[in-house]
Amino acid sequence: MTTLIDVPPGLNGVAVTDTTIGDVLGDEGRYHYRGLDAPTLARQRSFDEVWHLLAVGHLPDPVERAVFEAGNAAARRLPHSVEAVLEPMARATGATLGRVRAALSLAAADLDLRPLIDLDGTTRAVQARTVAAVMPVLVAALHRASLGLPPVTPDDDLGHAAAYLQMVTGERPTAAAARALEQYLILTIDHGFNASTFTARVVASTGADLADVVGAALGALAGPLHGGAPSRALDALDAIGDPARTEAWVEAELAAGRRIMGFGHAVYRTRDPRSDLLREVAVGIGGELIERAVEVERRILATLARHKPDRPLPSNVEYFAGVVMAASGLPRSMFTPTFAVSRTVGWVTHAVEQAAQAKLIRPSSRYTGPLPPDPSAHPSWVSGGGGR
Repeated sequence: MTTLIDVPPGLNGVAVTDTTIGDVLGDEGRYHYRGLDAPTLARQRSFDEVWHLLAVGHLPDPVERAVFEAGNAAARRLPHSVEAVLEPMARATGATLGRVRAALSLAAADLDLRPLIDLDGTTRAVQARTVAAVMPVLVAALHRASLGLPPVTPDDDLGHAAAYLQMVTGERPTAAAARALEQYLILTIDHGFNASTFTARVVASTGADLADVVGAALGALAGPLHGGAPSRALDALDAIGDPARTEAWVEAELAAGRRIMGFGHAVYRTRDPRSDLLREVAVGIGGELIERAVEVERRILATLARHKPDRPLPSNVEYFAGVVMAASGLPRSMFTPTFAVSRTVGWVTHAVEQAAQAKLIRPSSRYTGPLPPDPSAHPSWVSGGGGR
């Protein structure tokens, strides 16, 4: 009989496997990718460089960077199977991430995605990079198709973030808009064993292909408590309107038992370092929306501190993420899909690492329902009575 170990709800604080990809140091208010501080990388490096860090294991030198960027650009093409059905897929009901999952499943054959268990390490890495490069193409093409617009092939000289913006808007972005979005994307590539990353690793442990791995992770990301909050934080700004109404709005939300989206975090006990950098990025962009967001944040924090003095609820990455994405030119409906564009790099990196471990993730549960009757007390039940 297996001995069950008591664990906290949500597996909080439980280490379920080893990883060399990154870690979140919640009590210290920082996190890193392969030992390098993530916000520092976002300040100093490009998305493609950080992608290389996760995929290859080190930051690239100039030659490695050029080769890696060229390879990413070459893979940034819409699969023919998806292009043929873009319009009906765009008309399908449901959230954008659901259509992205369907498109990725459809593209699996074009991309020659095969079960991870059947691949060697080199092929797994190649397929991981292909899926990460294709994700922004699928997201952008489905968005444009929903508007009745054709897909856009980005300029080959653009990095990942700028190419994504061009594919969404149809126009070559300004350097400022591209850099603001790029910093957001770098900050959200990976973040410990969050719900979607854990989901990706569970599916990867079964030996499934990367379309199944990323599709499952997308399902987890779709939840408002995980990836669905950036647009909700911006919705809150709309609902508040005049910053002078902030305190009354917060008190009404708390009285109704609703969460204040964009505040508090399951891991950080100090400020979310991603929020700090995105606030800097937003202030650097400037404008009425950002000025109002900064003032509303100040008032929300003050109100929460009064109501919950023993439970700090600092602003998290979601609060300024929506502001930065909106300032970069993305519509609100694209906020969570854009989160998926960056996090896919983390998911596939974790999938490759999990596949190399060759261990099925199969935890146990603790049954708390009614017990079955003792078979020895009712032999007729064991025999099945009538033999059916």
